Amino acid sequence: MKTYLNAIAVSIISATILLSSCSNTKLLSSYAAPNSKLSKSTKVLVMAMMGDQDKKLRANMEKIMVENLQSRGINAASAIEQFGGDALKSLDEKTAMKTIRDQGFDGAFTIALLDKTKESTYKYGRMVMAPYPWRFWGYYNYYYSNFYGRAYMPGYYSDDNKFILEGSVYGLDSDKLLYSAKTKTFNPSSPQALASDFTKKLLNDMYKNGIITD
Repeated sequence: MKTYLNAIAVSIISATILLSSCSNTKLLSSYAAPNSKLSKSTKVLVMAMMGDQDKKLRANMEKIMVENLQSRGINAASAIEQFGGDALKSLDEKTAMKTIRDQGFDGAFTIALLDKTKESTYKYGRMVMAPYPWRFWGYYNYYYSNFYGRAYMPGYYSDDNKFILEGSVYGLDSDKLLYSAKTKTFNPSSPQALASDFTKKLLNDMYKNGIITD
């Protein structure tokens, strides 16, 4: 009996460890502009915005999102592949928008890493920002000029790795925000797993809101 109980205890502990190590992505909020849709005739530039220490995550985010958009019939391309990793950062808005439009893009899908921490019982003060990034280039420039350093404030070590990501879709001709959503992920097993979970969660929500269709 003792051996049997020990075996059960080991199984429960193993299951708990396994579950705690699994990726868990939740949709925190989403916004869809009324009567908005990402047309399949739109050429979309996917731009992941995060620091040099997350180059692998950035590359995976753009690659996996592009592949999933293309599988739904949307003409999408990665900013890294199209322009290089840092090519747009040093440009002013007018030059950047001309560079993007000259390549035929009339839509943008930004993916921003807002928070990356190891959670503990003590939490520092939360960051305050506007609820939705209304303009495409204004948001891109604002992120790297003002918000980037705050998103990478040192965290406090614990068992849980937390990632807060925000995806936003813009129509570049109108400079209009079509869709925006925030997600929270705990303990992704790899950058690829995080990118896959995030992409699946957002595209499912975009489909439900009519932003993309079959």
